[in-house]
Amino acid sequence: MERKLAGAHLTINLGALKENYCLLRDKAAPAECAASVKANAYGLGIEKVGPALYAAGCRRFFVALPGEGVTLRALLPDAKIHILAGLLPDTEEIYLAHRLDPVLNSLHDIRQWAAFAKTRGPLHALLHLDTGMTRLGLLEAEIRELAAAPELLNNIEIDFVMSHLSCADVADDPMNREQLEKLEFFRSILPKKLRNTPVSFANSAGIFLGPDYHFDMVRPGIALFGGNPHAGAPNPMREVVHLRGRILRVADVDSEFPVGYGATFRTEGSSRIATVSVGYADGYFRVLGNKAECAINNIKVPVVGRVSMDIITVDVSKVPAGDCAPGAFVDLIGGAVPLDEVAVHADTIPYEVLTALGSRYYREYLDAAV
Repeated sequence: MERKLAGAHLTINLGALKENYCLLRDKAAPAECAASVKANAYGLGIEKVGPALYAAGCRRFFVALPGEGVTLRALLPDAKIHILAGLLPDTEEIYLAHRLDPVLNSLHDIRQWAAFAKTRGPLHALLHLDTGMTRLGLLEAEIRELAAAPELLNNIEIDFVMSHLSCADVADDPMNREQLEKLEFFRSILPKKLRNTPVSFANSAGIFLGPDYHFDMVRPGIALFGGNPHAGAPNPMREVVHLRGRILRVADVDSEFPVGYGATFRTEGSSRIATVSVGYADGYFRVLGNKAECAINNIKVPVVGRVSMDIITVDVSKVPAGDCAPGAFVDLIGGAVPLDEVAVHADTIPYEVLTALGSRYYREYLDAAV
């Protein structure tokens, strides 16, 4: 969308993204650092994010679905691309044509990929073990069945054995150690030829749990995009996303003046209310009404009244009038309003905030060499 036609501007700092990748890579060294770029690179645009991470040195990428893999392959001809969802029905030829490696999440996946590999020569994959998420991956009974019938893996080259942490954002959660111990146990009962296969375990937060969790490859996601990998601790990541909404109108109103649908807010004294051109149609959640804060020149200002489809209202009474005239911008995410703070006010997580970002913004990508 053209800059002057948009009610809000979204800036995505690819230079900061690349710096975040390098920080995580160095933190996890000597393990390889891959990147999770599913859901259109967490809503920020795979067509820009993928090449930027590749330029920073990333050579291995994870996406959720084969369609995402096909898109990424067109952008990165030489990257390794892994599909977390495993195998969808009748997609084997697509995986082969676009050099996509499935993450095998079940014995069904293994049989399906092995049957295809039997006629196409050895094919690569990752093997996922479920250590405590109960979403995807082989449970203990399936691992034992696989160990008893290792021929199921004939013609499949397993590049990594992987699992996924469920509570890594809370560093002292006992589940982290429980999953680590379960992973080590599961590795010990795998078919013999897999017991020394490289391992991938840590997500963004897992990287900060220390070397015990790094193994041979880490798979950061949200930390790449500026999210705090550990709740309640200082954020070591650089800000990547900055969302600003344009002020449409500023109204001076009296005490007890109703604001927004349902009149859920009434002014307590003479106030100045700014109307800002962003709403839930843009991914600024309705639940943020009467809860979130925005900022003008680093001065925090509260969102008052309900968020509507295209508009929020902000009490700018404490901001100099010259700084909040129509046409001026209000910081919604970024700057004095950290991504994680917005997520807290929305009773959600940064992942959902980013993936909900709408299509009506003017998007600007900044870049810088690492």
